[in-house]
Amino acid sequence: MEFIRITSIEDPLFRSMHDLMKEVFPPEEVLDYPLWREPLEDPGIRVFVAVHEGKVVGTTEYRYYEDWQVAMTDFTIIGGAGLGIGRFLARKRWQDLERLAAESGKPMAGMFAEIYDPYRIEDHAFGGVKPMDPYVRREVLSHLGYKRIDFPYVHPSWENNGEAVEELDLCFLPTDEDQTEISAALVAKFLRQYYAVLANKPEAWEAMVAGLEGQTTLALQPL
Repeated sequence: MEFIRITSIEDPLFRSMHDLMKEVFPPEEVLDYPLWREPLEDPGIRVFVAVHEGKVVGTTEYRYYEDWQVAMTDFTIIGGAGLGIGRFLARKRWQDLERLAAESGKPMAGMFAEIYDPYRIEDHAFGGVKPMDPYVRREVLSHLGYKRIDFPYVHPSWENNGEAVEELDLCFLPTDEDQTEISAALVAKFLRQYYAVLANKPEAWEAMVAGLEGQTTLALQPL
């Protein structure tokens, strides 16, 4: 299996990747095809596909914030069972992030991820791919070490329509597995930076981030 970076919407592999995204994710979680041009060309946004026998069977997007020593996993898609795609993507992503952290001269503190709450998104089939089932994914990510950041989370729809999406939790994978809390200011700064690309943010999101800015720390809870 190959781990190949995508840097242009003209890359034939990107069309396959985008089709896979539309098959697996709800519409509000998928950025329109032409709007991918700038993100793919951004050197700080890392989009890779897993290619098996010439076919895109998985994909992941992530980024590293050197100033804050944290990463963000934007998404991970497993296109089928029985190939070890999830493990392959997670291992390759972590190796790449460790290299980026080493180049920055500072250790990585951890990685954010938005993780579906299976009890709030039971009506979506995720393309019928069992490894993408929210119950399965949440348990796998728990085993990897992700913890739920303890606050009511909403995020702006990637359809940029001002709608609030409430079916996910914001989680964090600390490199120190004994870490039990995270800076609320760090979470707020990260969210403002991460969602700066979306002009139409819901009022609920603005209120949520403002609330975080008035707190000191947030607990990290088991998934």
